[in-house]
Amino acid sequence: MRFSHLAIAVAAIAVGTTANAANLVINGSFDADTTATKINFQGNVTGWTGGAALTFLAPPGSADDPAQYLAVYGPFEDESPDGGNFILADGDPSYSDAFSQTINGLTIGGKYKIDFYQAAGQQLGFTGATTERWSVTFGTENFLSDMFELPEAAVGPWEAQSYTFTATSVSQVLIFLAVGTPGGAPPISMLDGVSLTAVPEPATWALLIGGFAMVGVAARRRRTTVVA
Repeated sequence: MRFSHLAIAVAAIAVGTTANAANLVINGSFDADTTATKINFQGNVTGWTGGAALTFLAPPGSADDPAQYLAVYGPFEDESPDGGNFILADGDPSYSDAFSQTINGLTIGGKYKIDFYQAAGQQLGFTGATTERWSVTFGTENFLSDMFELPEAAVGPWEAQSYTFTATSVSQVLIFLAVGTPGGAPPISMLDGVSLTAVPEPATWALLIGGFAMVGVAARRRRTTVVA
């Protein structure tokens, strides 16, 4: 195979691998909807359903704004690492409500990695230590994100979370639920930058690496031939 043809073949493999890594979540950054203040999640967030009770779509800089409802103690960062809007939810079981999105086009038995950013805080004006985390369900699997354990009037900065699921159906529901304690000292969980991507099979990686190795060998031979 000529060097140029080989390079094209490897590039095609790389493009295919990148396509497999496309985010399957619609509006995972929560920026499809414009808002100047916190608004109720339910019915206002493109691509998602649920999120009743005390779940809000929040614009940058609003988490610790005392003029807006469900503010946390400050100071708190204006934006997550993903930027833009984010979700802010009360984790008290009496006020929390799951929100979800149906993901289609899955491969049964395929691996899918979910990534997102989470943060936490205590609602302004309340006292006592709190815990905050997210319960994440995809199809038949569930996992709990890392738990924040905060002293009174504290906040937990944005941090990345990642988990790998195995699809059992071509269509599955992705569900988030804020989980916190105690109910009397409102624990607030925040969420942003949700992505769900297919994990390439080992054979695909082997083919890609082998292809690049072949390109390297061909390039060296070509240089040697030119010099000679």
